[in-house]
Amino acid sequence: MSTNTPLKSPHQADIIKIATSKSLEPPLRAKHNSQPQGDCAGRHFIVDIWDCIELDNCAFIENALIEAAQRSGAVLLHIHLHKFCDGEGVTGVALLAESHISVHTWPERNYAAFDVFMCGDSKPELAVDYLCTCFKARRTQINEIQRGKTK
Repeated sequence: MSTNTPLKSPHQADIIKIATSKSLEPPLRAKHNSQPQGDCAGRHFIVDIWDCIELDNCAFIENALIEAAQRSGAVLLHIHLHKFCDGEGVTGVALLAESHISVHTWPERNYAAFDVFMCGDSKPELAVDYLCTCFKARRTQINEIQRGKTK
C-alpha cells in the first residue's frame, strides 16, 4: 500500500515515511509529542488472535501494519519484516513515532501475537480493532497495560 500524501504528526524529529520496507522517501519534519495519555505515558495492548487468515503472507501483513498505524493516527517511521520458510510464519515490527506495533505469526498454530504500544494523541485501540478484523480472527484475547503510570 503506497501513498504519496504527507504524514501529519505531533512529533518533532526527522521522520522517514516508507510505503514498503524497500522504499524510502525523504525525511519529514514533525513535532515530537510525548504528552502522556491521561495519567500514563502510553497504552500497550497485548493481542492474541486465533483462526485467522494470511499468517504466512508478508505483503498482507505489511499492508495490515501500515493501515493499522494510519487508522490509529500514528506516524509510521519504518517497517521491518522477516519471513521464515514457507508455512513457518512472519515476525516483524512497525516502528512508529509514537512507539511500535510488533507481530509474530505461527501459521501452523493458526495464531498471531501483536503488541500495539502508543503514546501521545494516537488511538492504539483503533489499530487493535483493525488488526483483529483484517486477519478475520475468530477468537481474540486482548489485554491493555498502562505504561509509565504516574498515579
